[in-house]
Amino acid sequence: MGRVSELQIREAIANFNYEGRLADRRPYGSGHINDTFLLTFEVGEMGILKAILQRMNREIFTNPVDLMENIIGVTSYLKEKIIEDGGDPYRETLNVISAKDGKPYYVDSRGDYWRSYIFITDATSYDQVENPQDFYESAVSFGNFQRLLADYPAETLHETIKGFHDTKARFQVFKDAVKQDVRGRAASVQKEIDFVLAHEDIANVFSDLLEKGEIPLRVTHNDTKLNNIMIDNTTRKGICVIDLDTVMPGLAMHDFGDSIRFGASTAAEDEKDLDKVSCSMELFEIYVKGFLKGCGGKLTPKEVELLPMGAKVMTFECGMRFLTDYLEGDHYFKVHREGHNLDRCRTQFRLVEDMEGKWDTMQEIVKKYQ
Repeated sequence: MGRVSELQIREAIANFNYEGRLADRRPYGSGHINDTFLLTFEVGEMGILKAILQRMNREIFTNPVDLMENIIGVTSYLKEKIIEDGGDPYRETLNVISAKDGKPYYVDSRGDYWRSYIFITDATSYDQVENPQDFYESAVSFGNFQRLLADYPAETLHETIKGFHDTKARFQVFKDAVKQDVRGRAASVQKEIDFVLAHEDIANVFSDLLEKGEIPLRVTHNDTKLNNIMIDNTTRKGICVIDLDTVMPGLAMHDFGDSIRFGASTAAEDEKDLDKVSCSMELFEIYVKGFLKGCGGKLTPKEVELLPMGAKVMTFECGMRFLTDYLEGDHYFKVHREGHNLDRCRTQFRLVEDMEGKWDTMQEIVKKYQ
């Protein structure tokens, strides 16, 4: 996509419906996908207003128009629900600022797509869990996201990344990568390959249940990390779910499971010492409690029962994707050292093994809050 130019930024700013005089502009946030800027405007007697301006990454999101259609649909619906609940729609969901032509995006002279949001003041997103309460707040917020969107027609949303959590299809891609072995790496990772092949049932479980109509299609966020929650600076409560680029039809267990995979692990995603890697039952319980509280009874009993499976499926899928990328030559995930994807895959598989050892405990915890 190339570096964003000064000319492009100025052009984008000139073509959104901003008010007042631009007083400040600076890069913002820790995201790696889009180019993000925080704009500060002085608006006469009203004082200061802030906005987020982003250039969307078309290499990852190939259809920005569909993506913005999803975001407008979901945020408009959320606003109505938040108002019904007596909440503040300007702090509890994203508010898109339209371009001067009325569209929710602007296409610049280089063909790049831009969008803008009202900045949520007096709130912070955190990259790391600083205390268990933050993890709990993220659980309540993502559960609340499920509750508010429980009646939204998920099938009307576009798939912004095709087959994102189609674990069955990803299993086939993995098998093809092993067969083709384009980098001659398969022989040295036979143990990891065998682990994936021995867990084919995990790859199929959700697609089989969906086909039978035993679990519903939901609106899912698909990137349920702590840093996609805005936490109020005063109350330390989670107030708003952000980064809606991957909002699409999916399963509630996927959103729950990805949070556990990343947030309840006792080690970094690329930890080399596998003895440090386990799934913390304390953090698992904190998240289950918060998530189910946030969901407010909107999940079916079957979905709740399958939450531990969601954690296992998402961890297995992620490990399989890291291994697939390693076999294919490390072209999808950014690597910073030799064998980086292999280290990542091994931590995920160790987590799966740990969950299998704690399976009864995980199920008992979920029953406790059902």
